[in-house]
Amino acid sequence: MYFKNLARQLLASSACVSLVVATPLAKLETRHDQKPIKPKVFLIDMFTPEAEIWYGIPEFNLLAKNITVPGLSPLFPDVHCTANHDVCQLITGEAEINAAATVTGLVFSSIFDLRETYFLIAGIGGVNPKVATIGSVTFARYAVQAALQYEVDAREKPAEFSTGYFPLGTKFPTTYPKDIYGTEVFEVNQALRDIAIKFAKTAKLDDSDAAKKYRSHYATNPAYKAGSQPPTVVACDGITSDVYYTGKLLGEAFEHTTKLFTNGSGLYCNTAQEDSATLEVLLRGAIHHLVDFGRIIVMRTNANFDRQYDGESAVTNLFTSSGGFLPSVNNIYRAGIKVVEGILHEWDSKFCKGIKAPNYIGDIFNSLGGTPDFGPSGGFGSSSPLGKRSALNRG
Repeated sequence: MYFKNLARQLLASSACVSLVVATPLAKLETRHDQKPIKPKVFLIDMFTPEAEIWYGIPEFNLLAKNITVPGLSPLFPDVHCTANHDVCQLITGEAEINAAATVTGLVFSSIFDLRETYFLIAGIGGVNPKVATIGSVTFARYAVQAALQYEVDAREKPAEFSTGYFPLGTKFPTTYPKDIYGTEVFEVNQALRDIAIKFAKTAKLDDSDAAKKYRSHYATNPAYKAGSQPPTVVACDGITSDVYYTGKLLGEAFEHTTKLFTNGSGLYCNTAQEDSATLEVLLRGAIHHLVDFGRIIVMRTNANFDRQYDGESAVTNLFTSSGGFLPSVNNIYRAGIKVVEGILHEWDSKFCKGIKAPNYIGDIFNSLGGTPDFGPSGGFGSSSPLGKRSALNRG
Protein backbone atom coordinates (compact mmCIF):
# COMPACT_ATOMS: atom_id res chain seq x y z
CA MET A 1 0.00 0.00 0.00
CA TYR A 2 2.87 2.40 0.84
CA PHE A 3 4.52 1.95 -2.56
CA LYS A 4 1.16 2.24 -4.33
CA ASN A 5 0.50 5.56 -2.57
CA LEU A 6 4.04 6.73 -3.30
CA ALA A 7 3.57 5.93 -6.98
CA ARG A 8 0.32 7.89 -7.05
CA GLN A 9 2.08 10.88 -5.41
CA LEU A 10 4.94 10.75 -7.89
CA LEU A 11 2.53 10.60 -10.83
CA ALA A 12 0.52 13.49 -9.43
CA SER A 13 3.70 15.49 -8.85
CA SER A 14 4.92 14.77 -12.37
CA ALA A 15 1.57 15.80 -13.83
CA CYS A 16 1.67 19.07 -11.88
CA VAL A 17 5.17 19.85 -13.15
CA SER A 18 4.23 19.17 -16.75
CA LEU A 19 1.19 21.43 -16.50
CA VAL A 20 3.26 24.24 -15.01
CA VAL A 21 6.08 24.20 -17.53
CA ALA A 22 4.29 23.19 -20.73
CA THR A 23 2.86 26.59 -21.66
CA PRO A 24 5.97 28.77 -21.08
CA LEU A 25 8.25 26.27 -22.84
CA ALA A 26 5.96 26.15 -25.85
CA LYS A 27 6.08 29.93 -26.10
CA LEU A 28 9.84 30.01 -25.79
CA GLU A 29 10.28 27.34 -28.44
CA THR A 30 8.30 29.29 -31.04
CA ARG A 31 11.47 31.28 -31.88
CA HIS A 32 14.04 28.61 -30.98
CA ASP A 33 15.55 28.32 -34.47
CA GLN A 34 15.12 31.96 -35.51
CA LYS A 35 17.57 34.83 -35.31
CA PRO A 36 16.94 37.47 -32.64
CA ILE A 37 14.73 40.37 -33.66
CA LYS A 38 16.66 43.64 -34.18
CA PRO A 39 14.26 46.60 -33.92
CA LYS A 40 15.47 50.01 -34.98
CA VAL A 41 13.07 51.80 -32.63
CA PHE A 42 11.43 50.45 -29.47
CA LEU A 43 8.50 52.42 -28.06
CA ILE A 44 8.14 52.15 -24.29
CA ASP A 45 4.65 53.06 -23.12
CA MET A 46 3.25 52.61 -19.64
CA PHE A 47 -0.50 51.98 -19.89
CA THR A 48 -3.30 51.43 -22.36
CA PRO A 49 -4.07 54.99 -23.63
CA GLU A 50 -0.38 55.66 -24.30
CA ALA A 51 -0.09 52.35 -26.15
CA GLU A 52 -3.29 52.47 -28.19
CA ILE A 53 -2.59 55.89 -29.67
CA TRP A 54 -0.04 54.11 -31.90
CA TYR A 55 -2.59 51.63 -33.29
CA GLY A 56 -4.42 52.17 -36.57
CA ILE A 57 -2.07 54.94 -37.71
CA PRO A 58 -1.23 55.39 -41.42
CA GLU A 59 2.56 55.19 -41.04
CA PHE A 60 2.85 51.55 -39.94
CA ASN A 61 0.95 48.66 -38.38
CA LEU A 62 2.35 48.10 -34.92
CA LEU A 63 0.12 45.06 -34.36
CA ALA A 64 1.41 43.07 -37.35
CA LYS A 65 3.50 40.88 -35.05
CA ASN A 66 2.70 40.06 -31.41
CA ILE A 67 5.41 38.30 -29.47
CA THR A 68 4.91 36.90 -25.99
CA VAL A 69 7.96 37.50 -23.80
CA PRO A 70 8.41 35.86 -20.38
CA GLY A 71 8.69 38.42 -17.59
CA LEU A 72 6.46 41.06 -19.09
CA SER A 73 3.44 42.49 -17.29
CA PRO A 74 0.51 40.06 -16.86
CA LEU A 75 -1.67 42.85 -18.22
CA PHE A 76 0.56 43.41 -21.26
CA PRO A 77 2.38 40.13 -21.95
CA ASP A 78 3.19 40.82 -25.61
CA VAL A 79 5.65 42.97 -27.48
CA HIS A 80 4.01 44.42 -30.61
CA CYS A 81 6.03 44.93 -33.80
CA THR A 82 5.66 45.97 -37.41
CA ALA A 83 5.89 43.21 -40.00
CA ASN A 84 9.58 43.96 -40.66
CA HIS A 85 10.31 44.42 -36.93
CA ASP A 86 11.73 47.91 -37.52
CA VAL A 87 9.45 49.36 -34.83
CA CYS A 88 8.33 47.51 -31.71
CA GLN A 89 6.37 48.48 -28.61
CA LEU A 90 6.59 47.47 -24.96
CA ILE A 91 3.90 48.34 -22.38
CA THR A 92 5.41 48.26 -18.90
CA GLY A 93 2.45 48.72 -16.60
CA GLU A 94 2.38 51.76 -14.33
CA ALA A 95 4.79 52.80 -11.55
CA GLU A 96 8.38 51.89 -10.80
CA ILE A 97 8.12 48.20 -9.87
CA ASN A 98 6.09 47.34 -12.96
CA ALA A 99 8.45 49.30 -15.20
CA ALA A 100 11.58 47.69 -13.76
CA ALA A 101 10.20 44.16 -13.90
CA THR A 102 8.86 44.49 -17.44
CA VAL A 103 11.91 46.17 -18.96
CA THR A 104 14.12 43.54 -17.30
CA GLY A 105 12.09 40.85 -19.05
CA LEU A 106 12.70 42.55 -22.37
CA VAL A 107 16.37 43.49 -22.03
CA PHE A 108 17.52 40.09 -20.86
CA SER A 109 15.39 38.11 -23.30
CA SER A 110 17.18 36.18 -26.03
CA ILE A 111 14.31 36.96 -28.40
CA PHE A 112 15.68 40.43 -29.16
CA ASP A 113 19.02 41.92 -30.15
CA LEU A 114 18.80 45.47 -28.80
CA ARG A 115 22.38 46.62 -29.23
CA GLU A 116 21.52 49.08 -32.02
CA THR A 117 17.96 49.85 -30.94
CA TYR A 118 16.75 53.35 -30.10
CA PHE A 119 14.37 53.47 -27.13
CA LEU A 120 11.65 56.12 -27.09
CA ILE A 121 10.06 56.34 -23.65
CA ALA A 122 6.72 57.90 -24.60
CA GLY A 123 4.23 58.65 -21.84
CA ILE A 124 2.14 61.34 -20.20
CA GLY A 125 2.80 63.16 -16.95
CA GLY A 126 2.24 66.28 -14.93
CA VAL A 127 3.86 69.63 -15.71
CA ASN A 128 5.42 72.52 -13.83
CA PRO A 129 3.65 75.71 -15.05
CA LYS A 130 6.88 77.68 -14.61
CA VAL A 131 8.35 75.76 -17.56
CA ALA A 132 5.59 74.38 -19.82
CA THR A 133 1.86 73.76 -20.08
CA ILE A 134 -0.69 70.99 -20.50
CA GLY A 135 -0.47 69.45 -23.95
CA SER A 136 3.21 70.30 -24.28
CA VAL A 137 5.85 67.72 -25.22
CA THR A 138 8.98 67.56 -23.08
CA PHE A 139 12.30 65.86 -23.74
CA ALA A 140 14.57 65.20 -20.76
CA ARG A 141 18.31 65.04 -20.25
CA TYR A 142 17.96 64.05 -16.59
CA ALA A 143 15.61 61.75 -14.70
CA VAL A 144 15.66 62.27 -10.93
CA GLN A 145 14.24 59.84 -8.38
CA ALA A 146 12.41 62.05 -5.93
CA ALA A 147 11.67 59.51 -3.20
CA LEU A 148 15.30 58.85 -2.22
CA GLN A 149 15.02 61.31 0.64
CA TYR A 150 13.92 61.58 4.23
CA GLU A 151 10.39 62.87 4.64
CA VAL A 152 8.87 64.68 7.60
CA ASP A 153 5.22 65.68 7.41
CA ALA A 154 5.30 69.37 6.45
CA ARG A 155 3.16 70.16 9.48
CA GLU A 156 5.97 68.89 11.71
CA LYS A 157 9.04 70.12 9.84
CA PRO A 158 11.53 72.49 11.49
CA ALA A 159 10.62 76.13 10.95
CA GLU A 160 13.84 76.80 9.04
CA PHE A 161 13.15 74.01 6.52
CA SER A 162 11.51 75.03 3.26
CA THR A 163 10.15 71.48 2.81
CA GLY A 164 9.65 68.23 4.69
CA TYR A 165 11.95 66.48 2.21
CA PHE A 166 15.71 66.41 2.74
CA PRO A 167 18.42 64.17 1.26
CA LEU A 168 19.44 60.85 2.75
CA GLY A 169 22.40 61.00 5.12
CA THR A 170 21.96 64.75 5.71
CA LYS A 171 20.22 66.98 8.21
CA PHE A 172 19.21 69.83 5.92
CA PRO A 173 17.32 70.19 2.62
CA THR A 174 20.21 72.09 1.04
CA THR A 175 22.88 69.39 1.50
CA TYR A 176 23.81 66.94 -1.25
CA PRO A 177 22.86 63.35 -0.35
CA LYS A 178 25.56 61.53 1.61
CA ASP A 179 23.82 58.18 1.50
CA ILE A 180 23.88 57.24 -2.18
CA TYR A 181 21.77 54.43 -3.68
CA GLY A 182 22.83 54.89 -7.30
CA THR A 183 19.50 55.71 -8.93
CA GLU A 184 19.27 59.32 -7.78
CA VAL A 185 20.00 60.69 -11.26
CA PHE A 186 20.26 59.33 -14.79
CA GLU A 187 21.59 61.38 -17.69
CA VAL A 188 20.88 60.52 -21.32
CA ASN A 189 22.42 61.62 -24.62
CA GLN A 190 21.91 65.38 -25.00
CA ALA A 191 22.73 65.38 -28.73
CA LEU A 192 20.12 62.69 -29.38
CA ARG A 193 17.60 64.59 -27.25
CA ASP A 194 18.20 67.74 -29.30
CA ILE A 195 17.72 65.82 -32.55
CA ALA A 196 14.46 64.39 -31.21
CA ILE A 197 13.30 67.88 -30.27
CA LYS A 198 14.06 69.10 -33.79
CA PHE A 199 11.98 66.26 -35.25
CA ALA A 200 9.11 66.83 -32.79
CA LYS A 201 8.93 70.54 -33.52
CA THR A 202 7.71 69.72 -37.02
CA ALA A 203 4.52 68.25 -35.53
CA LYS A 204 1.22 70.10 -35.20
CA LEU A 205 0.35 69.59 -31.55
CA ASP A 206 -3.17 68.89 -30.38
CA ASP A 207 -5.04 71.10 -27.92
CA SER A 208 -8.58 71.40 -26.56
CA ASP A 209 -10.97 74.19 -25.63
CA ALA A 210 -11.11 72.87 -22.08
CA ALA A 211 -7.30 72.95 -21.79
CA LYS A 212 -7.19 76.49 -23.17
CA LYS A 213 -9.73 77.63 -20.60
CA TYR A 214 -8.03 75.91 -17.67
CA ARG A 215 -4.50 77.08 -18.48
CA SER A 216 -5.72 80.69 -18.79
CA HIS A 217 -6.03 80.78 -14.98
CA TYR A 218 -2.25 80.53 -14.72
CA ALA A 219 -1.78 83.83 -16.57
CA THR A 220 -2.52 85.78 -13.37
CA ASN A 221 0.89 84.79 -11.95
CA PRO A 222 3.93 86.00 -13.97
CA ALA A 223 5.91 83.00 -12.72
CA TYR A 224 3.43 80.73 -14.49
CA LYS A 225 3.50 82.49 -17.86
CA ALA A 226 4.71 79.33 -19.63
CA GLY A 227 1.76 77.45 -18.14
CA SER A 228 -0.71 79.87 -19.70
CA GLN A 229 0.68 79.54 -23.23
CA PRO A 230 -0.27 77.05 -26.00
CA PRO A 231 1.48 73.66 -26.11
CA THR A 232 5.08 73.59 -27.35
CA VAL A 233 8.06 71.24 -27.46
CA VAL A 234 10.37 71.87 -24.50
CA ALA A 235 13.77 70.64 -23.28
CA CYS A 236 13.46 70.06 -19.54
CA ASP A 237 13.77 67.30 -16.97
CA GLY A 238 11.62 64.87 -15.05
CA ILE A 239 11.02 63.60 -11.54
CA THR A 240 10.16 59.94 -10.98
CA SER A 241 7.82 59.24 -8.07
CA ASP A 242 5.32 56.47 -7.42
CA VAL A 243 3.36 59.00 -5.36
CA TYR A 244 0.92 61.00 -7.49
CA TYR A 245 1.52 64.33 -5.79
CA THR A 246 0.13 67.79 -6.38
CA GLY A 247 0.47 71.27 -4.91
CA LYS A 248 2.73 74.32 -4.94
CA LEU A 249 4.78 73.24 -1.92
CA LEU A 250 5.58 69.78 -3.25
CA GLY A 251 6.21 71.15 -6.73
CA GLU A 252 8.72 73.63 -5.36
CA ALA A 253 10.29 70.94 -3.19
CA PHE A 254 10.99 68.77 -6.22
CA GLU A 255 12.22 71.74 -8.24
CA HIS A 256 14.83 72.03 -5.51
CA THR A 257 15.53 68.28 -5.51
CA THR A 258 16.18 68.36 -9.24
CA LYS A 259 18.57 71.30 -8.98
CA LEU A 260 20.37 69.81 -5.99
CA PHE A 261 20.76 66.26 -7.33
CA THR A 262 21.99 67.48 -10.76
CA ASN A 263 24.38 70.09 -9.31
CA GLY A 264 22.27 72.91 -10.72
CA SER A 265 22.04 71.57 -14.29
CA GLY A 266 18.55 70.09 -14.24
CA LEU A 267 15.33 71.97 -14.93
CA TYR A 268 12.32 70.26 -13.36
CA CYS A 269 9.22 70.38 -15.50
CA ASN A 270 7.68 66.93 -15.61
CA THR A 271 6.36 64.23 -13.31
CA ALA A 272 6.51 60.52 -14.08
CA GLN A 273 6.10 57.22 -12.25
CA GLU A 274 8.44 55.01 -14.27
CA ASP A 275 11.39 56.72 -15.96
CA SER A 276 14.11 56.17 -13.36
CA ALA A 277 13.17 52.50 -13.07
CA THR A 278 13.22 52.02 -16.83
CA LEU A 279 16.58 53.78 -17.14
CA GLU A 280 18.16 51.71 -14.36
CA VAL A 281 17.29 48.49 -16.19
CA LEU A 282 18.55 49.85 -19.51
CA LEU A 283 21.76 50.87 -17.77
CA ARG A 284 22.23 47.37 -16.40
CA GLY A 285 21.64 46.04 -19.88
CA ALA A 286 24.27 48.44 -21.20
CA ILE A 287 26.77 47.19 -18.63
CA HIS A 288 26.36 43.74 -20.20
CA HIS A 289 26.50 45.17 -23.75
CA LEU A 290 22.87 44.28 -24.43
CA VAL A 291 21.74 47.85 -25.15
CA ASP A 292 23.37 51.17 -26.00
CA PHE A 293 22.59 53.71 -23.28
CA GLY A 294 23.39 56.48 -25.76
CA ARG A 295 20.27 55.56 -27.78
CA ILE A 296 17.58 56.53 -25.26
CA ILE A 297 15.03 59.34 -25.66
CA VAL A 298 12.80 60.32 -22.74
CA MET A 299 9.64 62.03 -24.01
CA ARG A 300 6.70 63.00 -21.82
CA THR A 301 3.57 64.89 -22.82
CA ASN A 302 1.71 66.87 -20.20
CA ALA A 303 -1.78 65.90 -19.05
CA ASN A 304 -2.15 68.09 -15.94
CA PHE A 305 -0.41 70.70 -13.82
CA ASP A 306 1.68 69.64 -10.84
CA ARG A 307 0.34 72.54 -8.77
CA GLN A 308 -2.67 74.81 -8.46
CA TYR A 309 -3.07 78.30 -9.91
CA ASP A 310 -3.43 81.26 -7.57
CA GLY A 311 -6.76 81.11 -5.78
CA GLU A 312 -7.26 77.38 -6.38
CA SER A 313 -6.62 74.68 -3.77
CA ALA A 314 -4.16 71.85 -4.37
CA VAL A 315 -6.91 69.25 -3.98
CA THR A 316 -9.14 71.05 -6.48
CA ASN A 317 -6.24 71.02 -8.95
CA LEU A 318 -5.86 67.29 -8.43
CA PHE A 319 -9.49 66.36 -8.98
CA THR A 320 -10.55 68.94 -11.58
CA SER A 321 -10.25 67.94 -15.23
CA SER A 322 -7.82 70.32 -16.90
CA GLY A 323 -8.76 69.23 -20.40
CA GLY A 324 -5.17 68.16 -20.95
CA PHE A 325 -5.50 64.38 -20.95
CA LEU A 326 -6.68 63.78 -24.52
CA PRO A 327 -4.30 66.33 -26.09
CA SER A 328 -1.38 64.85 -24.15
CA VAL A 329 -2.19 61.33 -25.35
CA ASN A 330 -2.68 62.53 -28.93
CA ASN A 331 0.62 64.40 -28.80
CA ILE A 332 2.48 61.22 -27.89
CA TYR A 333 1.68 60.14 -31.43
CA ARG A 334 1.88 63.53 -33.13
CA ALA A 335 5.34 64.34 -31.77
CA GLY A 336 6.53 60.76 -31.36
CA ILE A 337 5.86 59.72 -34.95
CA LYS A 338 8.13 62.52 -36.16
CA VAL A 339 10.94 61.14 -34.01
CA VAL A 340 10.37 57.56 -35.16
CA GLU A 341 10.17 58.53 -38.82
CA GLY A 342 13.24 60.71 -38.52
CA ILE A 343 15.28 57.82 -37.17
CA LEU A 344 14.00 55.38 -39.79
CA HIS A 345 14.45 57.75 -42.74
CA GLU A 346 18.05 58.56 -41.78
CA TRP A 347 18.97 55.11 -40.49
CA ASP A 348 21.69 54.25 -42.99
CA SER A 349 23.19 57.71 -43.19
CA LYS A 350 23.08 58.70 -39.54
CA PHE A 351 21.40 56.61 -36.89
CA CYS A 352 22.70 53.10 -37.56
CA LYS A 353 26.17 54.03 -36.33
CA GLY A 354 24.78 55.91 -33.32
CA ILE A 355 24.79 59.54 -32.18
CA LYS A 356 27.88 60.50 -30.20
CA ALA A 357 26.98 62.00 -26.84
CA PRO A 358 28.73 65.31 -26.06
CA ASN A 359 27.83 64.91 -22.41
CA TYR A 360 28.23 62.29 -19.72
CA ILE A 361 25.62 59.52 -19.92
CA GLY A 362 24.71 57.04 -17.22
CA ASP A 363 24.17 57.00 -13.47
CA ILE A 364 25.76 58.65 -10.46
CA PHE A 365 28.20 55.73 -10.03
CA ASN A 366 29.69 56.24 -13.53
CA SER A 367 28.81 52.59 -14.18
CA LEU A 368 29.39 53.01 -17.93
CA GLY A 369 32.61 55.01 -17.58
CA GLY A 370 33.26 58.71 -17.79
CA THR A 371 32.89 61.37 -15.15
CA PRO A 372 29.39 62.42 -14.04
CA ASP A 373 28.60 66.12 -14.18
CA PHE A 374 26.43 65.62 -11.11
CA GLY A 375 26.93 63.89 -7.80
CA PRO A 376 28.79 64.56 -4.55
CA SER A 377 31.92 66.68 -4.51
CA GLY A 378 34.94 64.40 -4.53
CA GLY A 379 33.03 61.48 -6.02
CA PHE A 380 33.40 58.03 -4.52
CA GLY A 381 37.16 57.71 -4.23
CA SER A 382 38.90 56.15 -1.24
CA SER A 383 39.42 59.57 0.33
CA SER A 384 35.79 60.55 0.03
CA PRO A 385 33.60 60.40 3.16
CA LEU A 386 30.71 59.40 0.90
CA GLY A 387 29.94 55.90 -0.19
CA LYS A 388 27.71 53.80 -2.34
CA ARG A 389 24.92 53.30 0.18
CA SER A 390 27.21 54.33 3.05
CA ALA A 391 26.45 53.12 6.54
CA LEU A 392 24.25 55.55 8.42
CA ASN A 393 24.14 55.75 12.19
CA ARG A 394 20.49 55.56 13.14
CA GLY A 395 21.13 55.30 16.83
